Amino acid sequence: MRTLVILGTLIALPALAQPSPPSSVHVDNAWARATASRGQAGAVYFTITSTAADQLTGASTPVAQTAELHESRMNGTVMQMRPVPVLPITPGHPIALSPGGYHMMLTGLKQPLKVGDHFPITLTFAHAAPVTADVTVARAGASQPAPMNGMAGMDMTHPAH
Repeated sequence: MRTLVILGTLIALPALAQPSPPSSVHVDNAWARATASRGQAGAVYFTITSTAADQLTGASTPVAQTAELHESRMNGTVMQMRPVPVLPITPGHPIALSPGGYHMMLTGLKQPLKVGDHFPITLTFAHAAPVTADVTVARAGASQPAPMNGMAGMDMTHPAH
C-alpha cells in the first residue's frame, strides 16, 4: 500500500509543477479619474477582451475598501447608477467599461487618487483565472485615459498570482 501512495505521489508531482495556462482574458487601458479626498468614491475603466465565453464577477484593489461592477445609464433626463452582479463576455468582442456606462466603482478610498499615480486592480471571472491590471490615474473629469508616452495599446495585464 505504501508503495502505491509513493508511486501515486511521484506521478502527480510533474502535473502540479506545470505552469498555469495563460488567461483567456486580457484587460487593456485601465484608468481612473483623480479624486479630491480620501473616502470619496472613484471609478475604474478598461477594455476586456476574451478568447472564451466568460463573465466578469468582481474585483478588488488595495486602494479601496470595495470595488463593485456598476452601470450608469440615462433614464429620461436623469443619470442613474446601479450595481451589476456579472458582466457577460463574448469571445472576440471587446467590452469597454467607460464613463457613462459600465465601470468598477471604488468605495472607501484609502487615499486620494492623484494624476499620474498607478495602482493594481484584480478582476475575477467565472471561468478564467483572475487578472491584475495596472490602473493609471488621469485628471478629474477626463473622458478617456491620458496618453501613455508611446505606450498606447500595450497590454498592461498579467494573471494574478
